Amino acid sequence: MKAVRLHAKWDPRPGFKPGPKDVEGKVCWLGSKVWRYPEVRVEQVPEPKITKPTQVLIKVKACGICGSDVHMAQTDEEGYILYPGLTGFPTTLGHEFSGIVVEAGPEAINRRTNKRFEPGEPVTAEEMFWCGHCRPCADGYPNHCENLHEMGFDVDGAFAEYIVLESKYLWSLKELEGVYEGDRLFMAGSLVEPTSVAYNAVIERGGGIRPGDNVVILGGGPIGLAAVAILKRAGAAKVILSEPSATRRNIAKQLGADVVIDPTKENFVEAVLDSTNGMGAKLYLEATGLPQIVWKDIEEVIWRARGINATVVIVARADAKIPLTGEVFQVRRAQIVGSQGHSGHGNFPRVISLMATGMDMTKIISKTVSIDEIPEYIKRLQTDKELVKVTMLNP
Repeated sequence: MKAVRLHAKWDPRPGFKPGPKDVEGKVCWLGSKVWRYPEVRVEQVPEPKITKPTQVLIKVKACGICGSDVHMAQTDEEGYILYPGLTGFPTTLGHEFSGIVVEAGPEAINRRTNKRFEPGEPVTAEEMFWCGHCRPCADGYPNHCENLHEMGFDVDGAFAEYIVLESKYLWSLKELEGVYEGDRLFMAGSLVEPTSVAYNAVIERGGGIRPGDNVVILGGGPIGLAAVAILKRAGAAKVILSEPSATRRNIAKQLGADVVIDPTKENFVEAVLDSTNGMGAKLYLEATGLPQIVWKDIEEVIWRARGINATVVIVARADAKIPLTGEVFQVRRAQIVGSQGHSGHGNFPRVISLMATGMDMTKIISKTVSIDEIPEYIKRLQTDKELVKVTMLNP
């Protein structure tokens, strides 16, 4: 079968010391420190088979290109990949996917029915493979599993024709049937994972909001746009998005944004204060991956706003230092939280239910392509910001 594979050279930066969970030449939890000269290509690989009673064979129907895929293939001036997290190459890319169950092991349980998965069930999957028995998992934090593996990062992903996964990571998309027809059902299903990343960031880690609160989202990529939709449905009075791309600002309006700011032409701080009558926001989402650029404006609006108790959630991955002024957060009784991943706390089923009841995230899909076009579009997305989400559709 065809699969989109990424190859790279293991060449640690000078002074890099492997961590206890790194595997020399194979896996590193700080990918941008070791992987060099990435190459993405379509290859022929063996079709996967079920080998355990808890596994499910899935025919991949849709898989979206994530910013992480782009950054694993994108390099700095020295040829090192930009993605800073867990990676192990070569691997098949792709983790934002949906598909149809082809075969299920006798112990592969469907949460929807509490019975074995049946062929034909539409499904999506978590991309973070948590163990369930380490201390973070036992404490209810699977996104921070000590034995974590990630689909499309260090184990084979879904830019392929078929994939085999453990049933515990799967979620049924049956609820979307009748709401989304044909390919759109699978397009929506492929967006459950990134939308759950946003849900985890603003609802779980950020603590959510009370109806009537104001929120500010910096960055109109898929995660930022998903946050717009979620927070508007959560009752935000003003959802404010800061994003340079006019295309992305327009999509944000369709998803519920009340105010959109072009930070290249407007003063972000003044625009936020003006649109909130000087009160500022309860929640700020940093979804740009450029904290060295946007952080000073976040701090200034928190400092000048009349409202206190703001929370800043960092969701974008970036190997960059934040220019933090502690005094701002002390005096304004503000806080910063980090958010990684999407699993746990019922995020996936809640996002699926939101999609089933009117939150149409397929609006962010700019283009659908074939598996053979994925390497080209992973490269294009490095610079073309008019494309938001590019999604592979398999016949």
